[in-house]
Amino acid sequence: MVYTPPPELAGMSLADIAEAVAERRLPPVEQWSPENVDDSHMVIRADGTWLHDGSEITRKAMVRAFSGLLNREEDGSYWLVVPYQKLSIEVEDACFIATDVSQVDGDLAFRLNTDELVIAGPENPIRATGDADQPALYLHVRRGCEARLNRSTYEQLARIALAQGDDWTVTSGGETFSLLPG
Repeated sequence: MVYTPPPELAGMSLADIAEAVAERRLPPVEQWSPENVDDSHMVIRADGTWLHDGSEITRKAMVRAFSGLLNREEDGSYWLVVPYQKLSIEVEDACFIATDVSQVDGDLAFRLNTDELVIAGPENPIRATGDADQPALYLHVRRGCEARLNRSTYEQLARIALAQGDDWTVTSGGETFSLLPG
């Protein structure tokens, strides 16, 4: 089966985006508690590159498949989880990179480096960290895993915020999020 990425965000309605999100049937990782625990020998670099034993994983379909198995524990550790095994994975910054954002029908839809679409809101909040000189914005994706907004997506979101006023906030899913580090 050939993977076809969703169309560009700018050309999608909120209903189209919600349908694409619903179509991504993710495995119920949170329901699995395998006793077989090991190391995956994998790293997700801060730039979103996935490595296995030091070599880049270049097949987007593989990265997309692995990303659906990610889980972050309360202690901050990251794991790839399948019914029979739980493998640790090193994450340098965030599991995903947000590569695009579009304001659609008053909500904010993000595209990730895995071609997933996420609508910001109560279940997928935006948080600002860092300081005024080096701010960073993150979007909660699922199971404790986040996407860091890349520079162009950060700039897109800043333009959306400034178009709404001068308080550096954005609204999506009925929630208001500050883009200023707290």
